[in-house]
Amino acid sequence: MAAARRARAGGGGGGGGAGPGFGRAAEPAVPQGLLRLARRSGQLNLAGRGLTHVPEHVWRINLDTPEEAQQNLSFGAADRWWEQTDLTKLILASNKLQSLSEDVQLLPALTVLDVHDNQLTSLPSALGQLENLQKLDVSHNKLRSLPEELLQLPHLRSLLVQHNELSQLPEGLGQLLSLEELDVSNNQLTAIPTSFALLVNLVRLNLACNQLKELPADLSAMKSLRQLDCTKNYLETVPPKLATMASLEQLYLRKNKLRSLPELPSCKLLKELHAGENQIEILNAENLKQLSSLCVLELRDNKIKAVPEEITVLQKLERLDLANNDISRLPYTLGNLSQLKFLALEGNPLRTVRRDLLQKGTQELLKYLRSKIQDDGPGPNEEPPVTAMTLPSQSKVNIHAITTLKLLEYSDKQAAEIPEAVFDAVGTNPVATVNFSKNQLREIPPRLVELKDSVCDVSLGFNKISCISSGLCLLQKLTHLDLRNNVLTALPEEMEALKRLHTINLAFNRFKVFPSVLYRLPALETILLSNNQVGSIDPVQLKGLDKLGTLDLQNNDLLQVPPELGNCENLRSLLLEGNPFRTPRAAVLAKGTAAVLEYLRSRIPS
Repeated sequence: MAAARRARAGGGGGGGGAGPGFGRAAEPAVPQGLLRLARRSGQLNLAGRGLTHVPEHVWRINLDTPEEAQQNLSFGAADRWWEQTDLTKLILASNKLQSLSEDVQLLPALTVLDVHDNQLTSLPSALGQLENLQKLDVSHNKLRSLPEELLQLPHLRSLLVQHNELSQLPEGLGQLLSLEELDVSNNQLTAIPTSFALLVNLVRLNLACNQLKELPADLSAMKSLRQLDCTKNYLETVPPKLATMASLEQLYLRKNKLRSLPELPSCKLLKELHAGENQIEILNAENLKQLSSLCVLELRDNKIKAVPEEITVLQKLERLDLANNDISRLPYTLGNLSQLKFLALEGNPLRTVRRDLLQKGTQELLKYLRSKIQDDGPGPNEEPPVTAMTLPSQSKVNIHAITTLKLLEYSDKQAAEIPEAVFDAVGTNPVATVNFSKNQLREIPPRLVELKDSVCDVSLGFNKISCISSGLCLLQKLTHLDLRNNVLTALPEEMEALKRLHTINLAFNRFKVFPSVLYRLPALETILLSNNQVGSIDPVQLKGLDKLGTLDLQNNDLLQVPPELGNCENLRSLLLEGNPFRTPRAAVLAKGTAAVLEYLRSRIPS
């Protein structure tokens, strides 16, 4: 077939050298050895070679007589170029390409074309002539539109266009009837074409990190869809018709504006529902009853106030993440979830469960809850006794809370600074707990240092604090420090003085580096550092924290997990989901901390 095309193209001579740009001195050459191998294998990998354009002899690889054929007329069986195969796979990833030539049509046998991680601003219309193309990866470029000719590819099964600058998709995208995978995440899309409903063979659809305010109800026609990712958009509701997607197994709705869980009565196969970082306040018992196959339910960072008893219908549940909500009590029947391996509850004002019990891990907590089912004490829905977590009255300064509960609270006021009267009211009373969360503070209140002789629990979360003052480092009795949801990028070395600190919450800040001072706080039991931009960790220094039981590094920028982290055998809860590393794979992470640590140890070079 290749030889016949050569004859038609008049390619018997050395036409590879005649094209525009061929032989430019500054351009990295494509080794002849690679081209020879490509003629035999049908695959050519030119990734990461600094190419600013594709040499013409690459496009003409199946048309022109090889250079070596003109110099050597004696061929072994392996060198019969006229019998060799057409190019079916071309990888041009991680170069500096700003455009692709229309000459791409000279490779009609291509089934895979990978040009991700370049600088492309447009695609050639000739792509529409690659009728055998099955996978097209143009992700991580600068594309602002897709050519209509793309819709002429009858066998295209995978289209990856994530991380571009697309504000809209071709209206006729639904014509790609063979499509099984479509990733349009990290663009600027505000709407989805209604023709999506025609993609009945689509298995995976990624719409994450766009500007979608709603999903078309027609998506429900995608009867083969198993994975739908709508993370980080502006969705306030999910169309009720989506409930008819009977094949759906994984649904990601994190970082939207949902106020309730979607109703999914027909999604009998749904195994994972991720709806963290929304504005969900109520878990509807009826909605939970519809999710009998669920293995993972992630609802962290919402405003959930109560967990209904009906959650026990989720008998297949293995992971339940309710961290950073407003839950004050748990139903004891939660202990009857026999498959539950991981339960995250940190960052909730729990009154019915002691803090030290939460530190002991999921199984101990479930065992405790089961033991309380038969208890004659107050039920989980009765009002518990007042504790240090009880919200104060709405008066400016709650004197009763200071004198009897040792609690100084001025939270959820949106205040730019803490009024002097709040500190003045303390007088000589010892204060153990300070809660200044959910304000507009830009710095640590200077007078906080006045409480250094007694304070052990400080909450400054949900403010705008950008740096830690030396005053905070004088609170040497501090055991709990909550600084989540601020704009911190570093911690001062002076924090090394906080020798009693055993819990620190730094989630949702702007750390790009794991704060080195944490390695020198020997009492640390819990480090919560999720949703930052941390790129690496030092497993050797972490191992020195022999009391560390919980390490949450979810949703950071870890490109690799050092195998030596497996030596931190005291870790009972290691959370790594949502990072860009390739290993350990999601299947390993889903098995829990012990399995992850064992896997990492097995990867340590001997």
